[in-house]
Amino acid sequence: MDLTDSIAPASDQLDAIDLLTGPRTFTIEKVSAGSAEQPFNFHLAEFPRVWRPGKSMRRVLVAAWGPETSAYVGRRVTLFMEPNVRFGSDLVGGTRISHMTDLPGGKRLSVPLLISRGKSAMFTVEPLPDAATTKPTRKAAESAEPSAADVAACTDTEALRSMWQASGAERREQIEARVAELTEGEPS
Repeated sequence: MDLTDSIAPASDQLDAIDLLTGPRTFTIEKVSAGSAEQPFNFHLAEFPRVWRPGKSMRRVLVAAWGPETSAYVGRRVTLFMEPNVRFGSDLVGGTRISHMTDLPGGKRLSVPLLISRGKSAMFTVEPLPDAATTKPTRKAAESAEPSAADVAACTDTEALRSMWQASGAERREQIEARVAELTEGEPS
């Protein structure tokens, strides 16, 4: 048995904790506008929730691929959990980029980033080779069984019905219970 689904956060975005089992490579499907605190949503073909990179990782993306997010579609990044990321004085961990496709000159990229007030350090990203196989599509990603956390976080009954199609018996029971919970009290 695999415990991975049982430790997934109940969140609407990819969190560093999702990378606890190791780095993962994702294909950027599109980038949409977010909120004031998290201005960009990166939709990933291989993951059901968006990635919202912090300012440092957005600086890396701009240094590598330029400021126009329309150029990011189809490009790939490898993300990992960096346990030493601080938020204020707290050590909270964070999501970092280790590899990217389409780096300038196809070579390693080093970008100076602020690591604390008045202190900077070089952040290095390695080139990610082109995929040897066909890139997964959103449809392929949606055909994978959703996690328990994905079902619990979902508030769209149509999306839950799609999840049901890609699920085994145990997850289907959870999805049916979630749909019942969401539709309870709705006029018939």
